[in-house]
Formats: sequence, C-alpha cells, structure tokens
Amino acid sequence: MSKKVSVIGAGFYGSTTAMRLAEYNIFDTVVLTDIVEGKPEGLALDMNQSRSIENFETKIIGATTTADGGGYEATANSDVIVITAGLPRKPGMSRMDLIGVNAGIVRGVAENIAKHSPNAVIIVVSNPLDEMTALAQLASGFPRNRVMGQAGMLDTARFTNFVAEKLKVPVGSVKTLTLGSHGDTMVPVPSRCTVDGVALTQKLSQEEIDDLVTRTRNGGAEVVALLKTGSAYYAPSAAAARMAKAVIEDSGAVMPVCAWVDGEYGISGVYLGVEAQIGRGGITKVVETALSQSELAELKVAAEAVRAKQADVQSL
Repeated sequence: MSKKVSVIGAGFYGSTTAMRLAEYNIFDTVVLTDIVEGKPEGLALDMNQSRSIENFETKIIGATTTADGGGYEATANSDVIVITAGLPRKPGMSRMDLIGVNAGIVRGVAENIAKHSPNAVIIVVSNPLDEMTALAQLASGFPRNRVMGQAGMLDTARFTNFVAEKLKVPVGSVKTLTLGSHGDTMVPVPSRCTVDGVALTQKLSQEEIDDLVTRTRNGGAEVVALLKTGSAYYAPSAAAARMAKAVIEDSGAVMPVCAWVDGEYGISGVYLGVEAQIGRGGITKVVETALSQSELAELKVAAEAVRAKQADVQSL
C-alpha cells in the first residue's frame, strides 16, 4: 500500500520538513504545497535531484494551491498531513500575536484536507500552536485523536540541548520533558529529567535549573531575535517529521505532543501538551506520567490558559 504525506506550506519550516520526510525513505510520496506560484514545484524539482546522492527513492511533488482550494487534489488520500502554513513570528512578537491571521489560513487548509484526505492524521505546527491545533480539529471535523500539534517534542529537544551544553555532556545522555502549552505556560518537568540516569537536581542547583527552564520557555523567541526575519525551522522540522514517522510506521512511540486531554491529570476537554502514544490512527492514548505537586499545578494552570484561547478560535 502506497504511503503518502503532504506538507502544507513551503516556507523554511515546510520545505525542511518535506526534505527530512523524503530522506527517511519510508514514504512513497511527499507532496509540498504553497500559495506562491511555482515555489513548491521548484523546491520539489531541486529535492528530487538530490535522491541519487542521498540514496532515497521517495518522490517529491510540488503543487501550487489557491485560496479557493485549487491544487489540493495533489494531496488527495494522504496518510499524514503536516500543516506549517501561516505567518512566522517577527522579533518582539508573541505566538499569540499571530492568532487572527493564521486562524483564517489554518481553517481553510483544514477544510481542504478533510475534502481530499478524509482519513489522514493531521499534525499542526502553525502558531499559536495549541489554538491552531484545536481549530484544525474543529474545521476538519476529524476525530480528536487524528489531530495533534507539534510542541513538546521541540520544547523538550531545546531543554535537552541546553542541559547538555551546560553540563558539557553528550545530548544522548540527557533525558528531559516539557508539557503544558507551547508558550508562556510551558511546563518543563525537572522531576523527570536525568543525566546518565542521575536526577538533574543532583547535577545542577535549583537556580541553574530555573535558568534553563526560562531559556527553554523563550527558546523560539531567542532564535527569532537573532535571525531578525523568520523563525526557527531546523529543530521544529525534525520534531514534526519524527511525529509523522511514528504515525506511518504505527510505532507506538511515546512523545510529548499537543493532544486532546479528556480526564487525564484531572483535566478535561482541552488540547494540551502531554505525553502520548502515537500510531497509525494518530494518538493511541495519552500517557499520564508521575508529576510533582507543583508540576501538576502548573499543568492545570496551562490547561485553563489555553482552554480560554481555544474557545476563542471557534469564531475565527
């Protein structure tokens, strides 16, 4: 059975995600779309010409789409669809500053996905992440387990990198976790963080850990401020691609993602950053992990913060 993934939006994030997915060599087809005429086709042509060098057979197809849904037929019957469409942040902007303009874009994309790929699993990466994930589910009408957002994978990767650099150890020896929202109410979970199996609290002082948590929370803004134009895409695309890989391989991998929470941690009825098992049907189950009392309290605060914003997107 042929395996197909589509990436909506051919900016730096989308095109890098498409390239990573193609190089996995596990999909038959990667479709890259954009509203800029010729851009996805040109990128696809370029990527296909790298196949013999990097030794992969996945075919990349570029398709220009229009506001009225033209071009989406190229994405038809996708198994997985990654939504990167929308404006990136500029220096000084929060993710929430993008909500109005990106809501219109994401709603249109989700409606077209539902029309052409009714059985797909959707991975949302457009900002503000938690709100756009909720909107994509509403607009597509898909079951909630088939719509998830990429946030915790990226935030956890940033936290891991900062800890490894601080302690001058290989990143492979560090295990970290972040839950909550992709933004101000992100909840890094120091109680679940280890270095070579030793608790992070035995390696760093509370003040040092707090500093790394703050840097993780502001990880995206730090990149945006340095770039001046655009936002991060290498680490984010790696995270989104790994999620798509887990879906298509039906791997059952447990990853921190933005998933629908309905009773876990005493929280119900909201898309939130939690650990979840991922398979061919999307989210197989939300995995509750042991949290300290303060971490659980922070997670509940994050849930209420994003709940209020997610209620707002229904009218956008």
